[in-house]
Amino acid sequence: MFRKVLIANRGEIALRINRACHELGVATVAIFSEADRGSLHVRHADEAFCVGAGPVASSYLNIANIISTGLICGADAIHPGYGFLAENARFAEIARDHGLTFIGPEPGVIAAMGDKATARRIMDESGVPITPGSGILTSAEAAAAFAAEIGYPVLLKATAGGGGKGMRAVESPAEMASAFATASAEAEASFKDGRMYVEKLIRSPRHIEVQVLGDQYGDVVHLGERDCSVQKPSHQKLIEEAPAAALDPAVRDRLHDIAVTAARAVKYTNAGTLEFLVDGPNVYFMEMNTRIQVEHPVTEMVYGVDLVKEQIRIASGERLGFTQADLQPLGCAIEVRVNAEDPENNFAPAAGTLGRVEFPGGPGVRVDTHVYSGSVVPPFYDSMLAKIIVTGRTRESAILRMERALSETRIEGVKTTVEFCREIMRDEEFQHAGLGVDWLPRYLAHRVPATV
Repeated sequence: MFRKVLIANRGEIALRINRACHELGVATVAIFSEADRGSLHVRHADEAFCVGAGPVASSYLNIANIISTGLICGADAIHPGYGFLAENARFAEIARDHGLTFIGPEPGVIAAMGDKATARRIMDESGVPITPGSGILTSAEAAAAFAAEIGYPVLLKATAGGGGKGMRAVESPAEMASAFATASAEAEASFKDGRMYVEKLIRSPRHIEVQVLGDQYGDVVHLGERDCSVQKPSHQKLIEEAPAAALDPAVRDRLHDIAVTAARAVKYTNAGTLEFLVDGPNVYFMEMNTRIQVEHPVTEMVYGVDLVKEQIRIASGERLGFTQADLQPLGCAIEVRVNAEDPENNFAPAAGTLGRVEFPGGPGVRVDTHVYSGSVVPPFYDSMLAKIIVTGRTRESAILRMERALSETRIEGVKTTVEFCREIMRDEEFQHAGLGVDWLPRYLAHRVPATV
């Protein structure tokens, strides 16, 4: 086991990793920007070092400063969390070359799966079903020519990154030029990679993902699926749950089998997630995220496995401590992302100093957060303030518990998604389950805005 881990991230995931390390008896090193000097992840780490100014390019994406910090403080390993450098193969290589274990898969796997077009090709060759789509495209003309072959509507997607950035639905040839320019520019700004590809747009699929773990000895297991279909118009997830409700058992089994097959095909180690579109009985591979996911807590709560601890154990050379037969789900878990956003203004992000902050508690309630009364929400980073996770014996009881938990939540000083998510918990359509990714945009289109 490692002696000391540098946590190359911020916010709630940095604090989450810090806790897992301490429970394993591992010392921790936090990094922070000038804007995050007072953050909880800095306070709770054993050591903490400033790596630059507030903007991410100066701090959380500053590879030279981060690696230098790891070497100076004597860390054995680096945990990247999610976002920032978590899926940067070059960062993983540099860490390895400097004697620091990267807590994640091999750099070559990160590179292959991080390029969405390459990942689709590898999965197709491995027998994993994919949506009809192109290779890498560098011009709107090439995208339009391919779209004409497979037929509109199509989806333009960035080959790098995720989180809905660099993604545009295109309904007709007349929309292609502007959509390509906008999506490519967004991808270039977000990921320094403006390359695109096209795939056939499936109108109302469910977005379902499967969590996998693989060790260095060839053992691979899945930990069931998560339903991430409740997404904002920007394609960013807002509510996730495990297991996926109202899913045909045969489709569920197929998803699990495909995910393990895909992970074995790339000799995957550590924690990873296979994302799929599910359209009735049809299953299509979308992408593989080679890191821990924002929504990992719902899997932890249903399966009773600490995924971050497993990441650290695997990276240190340990075998998986369980087999597939040992992993049995129990109950239902739901996660709500509490973002500093205004749902009444197209989820515009907010920044500022928080006033009173109160989070819920009680049986079956978990809160992962890095904010507190008086903390500052900087304008430089993702808008997520907290994740509220609840469990219940049934989905119905979990929904009721979440509604109660959100009613207890108070965050003053910025607009948040708390009341909006509470509204969704009370919606009859949401309660019936089995929704597609187009549900929330349709809900918003017909929603009567809350009175301010």
